[in-house]
Amino acid sequence: MKIRPYAQNDEERVMDILERRDVFNPVEIEVAREVLQASLLPREDVEYYAFCAVDENEDVRGYVCFGPIPMADGCYDLYWIAVDREFAGRGIGGRLMRFAEEFAEGEGVRRIYVDTSSTPGYQAARALYNKHGYRRVCCLSDFYRLGDDKYIFMKEIGKEGRQGP
Repeated sequence: MKIRPYAQNDEERVMDILERRDVFNPVEIEVAREVLQASLLPREDVEYYAFCAVDENEDVRGYVCFGPIPMADGCYDLYWIAVDREFAGRGIGGRLMRFAEEFAEGEGVRRIYVDTSSTPGYQAARALYNKHGYRRVCCLSDFYRLGDDKYIFMKEIGKEGRQGP
């Protein structure tokens, strides 16, 4: 499995992965499409970075999308991470997450944040974040809808981020 930059011809496959996960609603999937398209802008205009995990045949098995948080010094958001459900549990999500962290650290980032839902469908995502050293730093009750809280996870990365207060 290798990780390479997302390309326009990956869109259909990534959208298929998101739809087949049975977690994301149509609005979320459309937002994912918009963010992926924005990741293809010229580098000086980039707001998002997107990368795909591909097998030896260049078949997309998962993807990650992340980028700088506007007006926050040294902080990135992990916007999307998804793995084809047929390949879940094989370490692809963890490899994508580590790739994003290493990329961000190379950019001088000190913290990565990730937002997720409190609903049962996002349990696997929350477990992945916990497994890789992210800690829940915030809960916004009834954020997405009644009974669907927003959890914000954070991980300190880079030399500056690990020094503490």
